[in-house]
Amino acid sequence: MTYVIAEPCIDVLDRSCLEECPADCIYEGARALYIHPDECVDCGACEPVCPVEAIYYEDDVPEEWAAFTDDNVRFFTDRLLGAVTALGSPGGAAKLGAVGADTPLVAGHPSRG
Repeated sequence: MTYVIAEPCIDVLDRSCLEECPADCIYEGARALYIHPDECVDCGACEPVCPVEAIYYEDDVPEEWAAFTDDNVRFFTDRLLGAVTALGSPGGAAKLGAVGADTPLVAGHPSRG
């Protein structure tokens, strides 16, 4: 199991969770943050610091945002909109930096801006 970042994060990108994550497994897309399912150690440090309550344990994602569970995986396994290839398992978000691309679900979401 892992944690998932859902719809409330889109266009917010607060990054408090990045600072709290001891596993460095939260990656930055263009409009949202994503948790790498294989790098997450399920510590839960990210969840209470999220100001928009967008982070959920995988089994607790509200039904209305269930698509974001698979979408977090797609960020690492599928070709992203605006990126050349899938990210795979980079081994840490800090060394990779902001990706500047998103999954189709996030990229197609209406802007909050």
